[in-house]
Amino acid sequence: MERKEKLAALAAPLLAWYDKNRRDLPWRENTDPYRVWVSEIMLQQTRVEAAKDHYIRFLRELPTVSALAACPEDKLLKLWEGLGYYSRAKNMQKAAREIAARGRFPDTAEELEKLPGVGKYTAGAIASISFGKPSPAVDGNVVRVLSRILGDAEPQDALRGRYFAELAPAYPKERRGDFTQSLMELGALLCLPASPKCLLCPVCGICETKSDALPLKKEKPARKETDMTVFIFKNEGGLWLKKRESGVLSGLTEFYNTEEKLSAAQAETFLCAAGLQNVSLKRAGTHKHVFTHLIWHMTAYIAETGENIAALPAFSALRFYTKEEAEKSISLPSAFRWCLKFI
Repeated sequence: MERKEKLAALAAPLLAWYDKNRRDLPWRENTDPYRVWVSEIMLQQTRVEAAKDHYIRFLRELPTVSALAACPEDKLLKLWEGLGYYSRAKNMQKAAREIAARGRFPDTAEELEKLPGVGKYTAGAIASISFGKPSPAVDGNVVRVLSRILGDAEPQDALRGRYFAELAPAYPKERRGDFTQSLMELGALLCLPASPKCLLCPVCGICETKSDALPLKKEKPARKETDMTVFIFKNEGGLWLKKRESGVLSGLTEFYNTEEKLSAAQAETFLCAAGLQNVSLKRAGTHKHVFTHLIWHMTAYIAETGENIAALPAFSALRFYTKEEAEKSISLPSAFRWCLKFI
């Protein structure tokens, strides 16, 4: 069977399998483009189970594009807390403001892809699921499925663009959104990265591979590792935090820190040199935080003081919060949230 024939033969068995086996997920309640868009952005770099509760809470607080466009940034980032990659939320709000100004949601993949934070995959997903367009959404799951069915022994990145072009003509005339989701679902439930459940696969009969040999794995570059010393400035009333100015987590709240590993003696010298004299310093603990391309090795010290440290030039970016404010109202990323247990 030729490639075009194989792709054309996918829809009928996949849709029949999808009807019986698809997961009950909150974003599948309807095909409203806003709901689909939010889910697709959340599911980037986030597992389905981890995204579900966040999605329900997010939609409860921000049920429409207009609500997202008007949301204060601090509230938006707090709603996003725990999902990581906060630039996704910021780009969503930029896109929501564009959509609100336009007065309608774009309904083609080409228009959708012009929105901030919307790539080719997300645009295809919204266009097919919400608007019934024959627009493929080729993510890692779909690349894995198609590479095995077609026997393409190439790395995922090399295949992605090719599959966008090849899959579009294979879309059925009806249920295009379900076809998009059936391909994703097959990769999530059966055509797994390791130990695929080939005997249960509805298209096993036309699959070239029937194993986990494909797609070829591309070796990941080593993560950069950085030492960091964190100062948990506090007193009886609360703690001091600041906005991160650059780099990873830019714009989010953090404890004061410096990118070097300081011993207790070095930490005391550091604070004295910055002008802080009346402080009780003790070691709090260590933590390793892993990002996609970066690892932070963090050493934290509790720095208890009665001084108004924000009056010192070195600490002028710090702002005082009660512990309740820090826990309930401030979006403190998980890289720093572990420090709250020492307050």
